[in-house]
Amino acid sequence: MELLHSGKVRDVYADGDDLILVASDRISIYDVVLPTPIPDKGKLLTALSLWWFEQLADLVPNHVVSATDVPAGFADRAIRCRRLEMVPVECVARGYLTGGGLKEYQRTGAVSGVELPRGLVEASILPEPIFTPSTKAPAGEHDEPITFAEVVDRVGAETAERLRRITIDVYLRGAELAADRGILVADTKLELGWAPDGTLMLGDELLTSDSSRFWPAESYQPGRAQFSYDKQYVRDWAVESGWDKQAPAPEVPAEVVEATRARYVDVYEKLTGNRWN
Repeated sequence: MELLHSGKVRDVYADGDDLILVASDRISIYDVVLPTPIPDKGKLLTALSLWWFEQLADLVPNHVVSATDVPAGFADRAIRCRRLEMVPVECVARGYLTGGGLKEYQRTGAVSGVELPRGLVEASILPEPIFTPSTKAPAGEHDEPITFAEVVDRVGAETAERLRRITIDVYLRGAELAADRGILVADTKLELGWAPDGTLMLGDELLTSDSSRFWPAESYQPGRAQFSYDKQYVRDWAVESGWDKQAPAPEVPAEVVEATRARYVDVYEKLTGNRWN
């Protein structure tokens, strides 16, 4: 195998015609990799992605070739994948207003050019899910929100419309399945790419705690920050620590690591119905 790319949290290897996508225990926030890993994170995210790929297989094809035909050293944290020509856009769907979307709304009344009603607050549910794409920034730089018109400029009108439709459809299906299990999906980020035969399919990870914001439905209340089953807990710790969001990042305290792992495990078990061993 040949190492093609080592990203913030994933490593990609070439193996013949396929790729081996390996999820590490690294965690990144504000586009900076923290020096402290989260134990089992890579395995948890791989297992959750595979579950979601299976749930949504009838909705949109995906890049998974095998979850077991991988090198023994990468067992349970790697997926054998098709090679895709990735679309140069981060595809984001939002059903609730929070994070960077909330900040943009507070400045402009819109998110990625989508006008929203006045008077929305932290965690407000949106009238309908919206497509809020962003750039794919090079390593060390930050993704930036872009409008749908800018997506059209990058990939063409037909592909842009397909990206928007797939992103919203995946969000709606994922949010429905999660809601049945007591979880709200506030937003999610997808990666899409072209297979050699011209099929547009899902790649990378899907509806995980790193690519989505998950909230418990039972405690949801707009107007305040929500309990998150994702890495928002680490973001909150980082803000309170006074870190300037620039590399190098500080070590993460053991209690924050433990609490973060517990949240990853909890949402995996709630969504899939499987117990994490």
